[in-house]
Amino acid sequence: MTHPERTEISRLSARQTLVVASMLFGLFFGAGNLIFPVSMGQNAGALSWQAALGFCITGVGLPLLGIVAFAISESTSLFDMCLRVGKGFAYFFTVALYLTIGPLFAVPRTATVSFQVGVVPLLRQAGIADGTAQTVALALFSLAFFALVLFFSLRPSRILDWVGRILNPLFLSVLAILLITALVRPMGSMAAVEPQTPAYANGTQSFFTGFLEGYNTMDALASLAFGVILVDAIRGLGVKKAEHAASSAMRSGFFASAAMVIIYVLLTVVGAQSAALLGVSADGGTALFAIAEHYYGTAGGVLLGVIITVACLKTSVGLITSLGSTFSELFGRLGSGENARPLSYRFYALTFAAVSFVIANAGLNAIIAFSIPVLLFLYPLTIVLMLLCAAGRAFAYRRSVFVWGMGFTVLAAGVQLLSSLLSPIPPLAFPFTIVATHLPLADLGMGWVAPAVVGIVIGVCMRKDRV
Repeated sequence: MTHPERTEISRLSARQTLVVASMLFGLFFGAGNLIFPVSMGQNAGALSWQAALGFCITGVGLPLLGIVAFAISESTSLFDMCLRVGKGFAYFFTVALYLTIGPLFAVPRTATVSFQVGVVPLLRQAGIADGTAQTVALALFSLAFFALVLFFSLRPSRILDWVGRILNPLFLSVLAILLITALVRPMGSMAAVEPQTPAYANGTQSFFTGFLEGYNTMDALASLAFGVILVDAIRGLGVKKAEHAASSAMRSGFFASAAMVIIYVLLTVVGAQSAALLGVSADGGTALFAIAEHYYGTAGGVLLGVIITVACLKTSVGLITSLGSTFSELFGRLGSGENARPLSYRFYALTFAAVSFVIANAGLNAIIAFSIPVLLFLYPLTIVLMLLCAAGRAFAYRRSVFVWGMGFTVLAAGVQLLSSLLSPIPPLAFPFTIVATHLPLADLGMGWVAPAVVGIVIGVCMRKDRV
C-alpha cells in the first residue's frame, strides 16, 4: 500500500495515537466480541466480575501480546515474524492462518452472523419465516455486505480513515445508546442473580471459565493478521524508523486494549442484569436482541442490527485488506520469466470477497466443521510464536529456540488436529486421541503448553545455534 509523502516524525501525536487505537479496536471488535460477554454475564450472574476478569486476561491480553510481539521484534508482517523459524514454516503458517481466519471461516461468518443476529429476528417479526425466503434474504444481504466490504477494502491506504475515523466511532456511538440505557435503567440487580451453570458455581470457577472463554475467542490469530495493517498505518502517518514505529504500535495497542476491557465489562454487567428479568438465553445473540427489544421495541431490533452489522463490517474490511496486502506481496506474480502475470492487491481483494460470498451462502457449515480443528491447531502455534518474539531479546532471537519451541508445539497441536479430523473413523483416531488426552492440561484445551516449554528449554540449552 502506498501513502502520500509525509514529513518523517519520531512518534505519533496524542490525536494520531487515538485514531490508530480506534482503528485497531475496530478491527478486533466483531460480533463475537459482543455476544460472548453478554452470554457469560447471564450465566455468571453475581459472579460476573470474576468471570469478566478471567475473560479480559485472555480475550484482551493475548491480542495485546500479539501487538507487543510485533512491536518488540520490529516485524513488518506475519511472514517476516515467521522467518525466524524458517522460510518453509513462514509460507505454511502465513497461508494457513490467513486462509482459515479469512475466506474459509471468519470473513463468511461476518456476513452470516450479521444476518442471523440482526436481520432474521426482524424477518420473523414481519412474518417471513419461510426457509426459501430467508435464503434469498441472506443472498441479498450478503451481496450488499460484501459490496460495502469491497468499497472500503479497495482503498487500503484509507483504512485508517474508514475504520479509525468513521466505522468504529459509528459503532461505538450506536452501541453506547444501548449500553447507557441498560445501565441507567437496569432490568435487575446483578448481585441478586444466582450463577446459572456449574461452570460458574463459585468465584474461582467463574474466573477460570471466563479465562477459557477469552482464550476461545481466538483474537490472538487476528492480532497477527492485523499487524501488517497497524505497521502500515503508522508508517503512513510519517513514523518511518522501525524502533519508533514499534513504540507507537505499543501505545496504540494499549489504548485499544483498555477500550476493549471497558466494553467487555459493561457488556458482561448488562448481560448479568438482564438475567434477572429475561433468564438465560440460548446464546449471546438472542440475549442481545431481547435486551434491545426490551428497551426500544422493534426499533431496538433495528438498533442491534446496525450495531452487529457495523461490528462485522469493520472486521471484514480489516481481514480482506490484510489478506490482499499479504498475498500480493508473497504471491504477486503468476508464473515466471517473461510470461509471468502480475497479481495485484485488487485481484486478491476481489477474489477473497467473492469466495467469502459464495461460502457464506453455499457451504459455511461444512467449511466450519473443517476450519475449527485447523483453528485449534493454529492457535497454540500463534501463542508460542508471539511469546518467543516478545521475549526474543532475552535469548538474542536465536533460531534454535524458535525451531525447537515451534517444532514441539507443532507436534502437540498436530496430534490434536489429527484426533479431531479422524474422529469419524475411530480406529484411525484412537492413537492420536490417546496421546492428545494424556498431555498435561489437555482437559483445559492446553495440552500443547508442556511440549512447547520442553522445546523452548531444549532450544535455549543448545550451545550453538544449530538445528
